[in-house]
Amino acid sequence: MQIKKKKTAYLVGIKGIAMTALAVYLVEKGFDVTGSDIDEHFPTDPVLEKLKIKIKRGFKPDNLGQRKYDYVVVTGAHGGMTNPEAQQAKKNKLSVYMHGQFIGELMKGKTGISVAGCHGKTTTSSLIATVMTLAGFDPSYLIGTAQINGLGPAGHFGKGDYFIAEADEYMTCPITDSTPRFLWQSPKFLVITNIEYDHPDAYRNIDKVKEAFRKFAMKIPRNGLVISCVDNENAMDTLKNIPADVMTYGFSPLADYQITKHYFGDGVSFMRVKSHGLDLGEFMLKVPGKHNLLNALATAIVANQTGIGWEKIKELLKHYVGSKRRFEKLSQIDKISIYDDYAHHPSEIKATISAARQWFPEKRIIVIFQPHTYSRTKALFSEFARSFLEADLAIVSEIYPSAREKFDPTVNSKQLIIEANRQKNNVIYKRSKEEILPYLKSVVRNNDLIITMGAGDIFTWRNDLISAIKEMQK
Repeated sequence: MQIKKKKTAYLVGIKGIAMTALAVYLVEKGFDVTGSDIDEHFPTDPVLEKLKIKIKRGFKPDNLGQRKYDYVVVTGAHGGMTNPEAQQAKKNKLSVYMHGQFIGELMKGKTGISVAGCHGKTTTSSLIATVMTLAGFDPSYLIGTAQINGLGPAGHFGKGDYFIAEADEYMTCPITDSTPRFLWQSPKFLVITNIEYDHPDAYRNIDKVKEAFRKFAMKIPRNGLVISCVDNENAMDTLKNIPADVMTYGFSPLADYQITKHYFGDGVSFMRVKSHGLDLGEFMLKVPGKHNLLNALATAIVANQTGIGWEKIKELLKHYVGSKRRFEKLSQIDKISIYDDYAHHPSEIKATISAARQWFPEKRIIVIFQPHTYSRTKALFSEFARSFLEADLAIVSEIYPSAREKFDPTVNSKQLIIEANRQKNNVIYKRSKEEILPYLKSVVRNNDLIITMGAGDIFTWRNDLISAIKEMQK
């Protein structure tokens, strides 16, 4: 009897959040997976180590050798399709895909559930994956976080019919292909949490962003469904006269599913929901913030569309306890709480601070923010300056540049601090971790809540931050 050969995949930039989720998915599907990346610490390192995936250091044509990989998948970072390994794979006549393209291929033949939006994609996708997994559907999923608490890694090859994917509006390849990544997906269900201006290196203005989302919504079949937040004007404007049915949710009375009441208790959030005059009752969630109530409601609508009853949904939502870098609690040192969040857009910063204020009204909130990319900081400069108003103290480091952009001398964090302090004198500048930690030790006190925020390397500060606070307590 002939032994069936194991399929192979090589992932260029395997340590990236989305690429690691893909690695997990492929390993569970039975692939032999390897890949390459830079020699730096990533939040995905423990996941890849557990899978025992061999990772080659750096990007060199020789890394591929002459092995005939079934698939080579390339990250948008590190040069995308111009990466030397991607170029070598093409020379070797291998099947080479950008990451966004490959997700589209994997979704084919499945009932796709795509979650798009400028904020809330990861949490909503993680919520849907949690609810549908606990309901016994065994869905496949690929989500942009290192870990979903209670589920494990953010990639999974399921035996069920559903495929849940985070749907990103960024470019397929920043150098060679400006196609929005989510346009490779062909789902039956599309959730749009919101539409705002982000990625100024990819979109000239908000109208171009809306145009991309509209193209995606137009792909949903007539027997499919678009589920969108009615509170977001850009989203609702984008969805006018699309072929598929649109179901809305939000705080507005115009919503098909309306949050009529909400309140926050000790570590829990509650909302009461009404649909077309029918009271669906109270839903409880173990993550904070009004924005997460909206994410949970979008999840509940998706789950109900797949056949899960409302009472069951209420029970399943209680099991979701967050994901990595989404208001993730790092440590509790005496009465000082330390959290970390991926927030890197002004709306996300405001939402996270507001959520912390709602859950912990008695605490003094200290934000440590690392701006990410010159282009985003410059394009949203005024919005960033107004994003720290609810914080008691905000410490802002220098901008962390993306690997895909060049230095821009016309924007820096010192300028941002000057503008922010015109709104409220609560923001200070400290260039780096080495300047921030001593300052923090000098100002922190019991009952403080410290939140680190940003999409750069600020997540690597956690151990030093915790050690600094412990030293202060001695």
